[in-house]
Amino acid sequence: MKVGAHVGASGGLTTAFERAQAIGAETIQIFGAPPQTWRRRKIRPDECEAFRARMAETGIEPVFIHGVYLINLATESPEQLAKSTEALAGDLRLASAIAAKGVIFHVGSHKGAGFPQVLPQIGDALRRVLAETPDDAWIILENSAGMGGSVGSKFNELAAIMGAVKSPRLKVCLDTEHAYAAGYNIAERAGLEEAMAEFEREIGLSELVAVHANDSKIPLGGGVDRHDNIGEGHIGRAGFEVIMAHSAFREVPFLLEVPGFEKQGPDKANVDILKEIRAKVGAG
Repeated sequence: MKVGAHVGASGGLTTAFERAQAIGAETIQIFGAPPQTWRRRKIRPDECEAFRARMAETGIEPVFIHGVYLINLATESPEQLAKSTEALAGDLRLASAIAAKGVIFHVGSHKGAGFPQVLPQIGDALRRVLAETPDDAWIILENSAGMGGSVGSKFNELAAIMGAVKSPRLKVCLDTEHAYAAGYNIAERAGLEEAMAEFEREIGLSELVAVHANDSKIPLGGGVDRHDNIGEGHIGRAGFEVIMAHSAFREVPFLLEVPGFEKQGPDKANVDILKEIRAKVGAG
């Protein structure tokens, strides 16, 4: 089990590794493009080569790309759908070029239309993206907190998408805050066992390739996406001891997306807490 974080890559892709080293991250997630816009800079081949070289030098891997926040494969807008598939495809091409494992992204929101109504469109969009992108980059679906009609708050919705697409390139990232806010009581041993049994039944634990390790500002079942520092939220340090001790996560990288104790994003203090828990529960 590696412990790492989402880190910035402003100033050049390879700067992500310096930021990772500064906080003790063993694995990282980066944005491939500014997350709040459709615009993206063309990454030169020499930049990609330098990134791969730094990954090999530092041993900081695996690397994941997080898709832009504007992506919504459940939208009723043809324009947004086209831009969403283009953005996802762009990040997948970059992932292949820099030897990242794949792209973790939020599927989007049906805005009240209902999941069954949007499932065919989501499946079609993902099949198009798969056909247009390199085979060595995963499309990684992230579970949602359930706010605003967001898709994937329940494992059976992620399973339905995977069943509709039927591609070995489709994987899953489990966000602890989103799961807790969606009603999965993963902070308690019995609740975690129940949740992971459901995950295995619906999706399969072999499809779990990353964990977004975030505490929750929101109580259990609150249905809102609000991350907190490890130990400061409702999951708590004890909850993360339960989570990290579970066999389902033994080989899965943990990536922090927390506000940071100084409000500057994931920091060494949060990384160190997860490392301490990892050592305590024998998950190293």
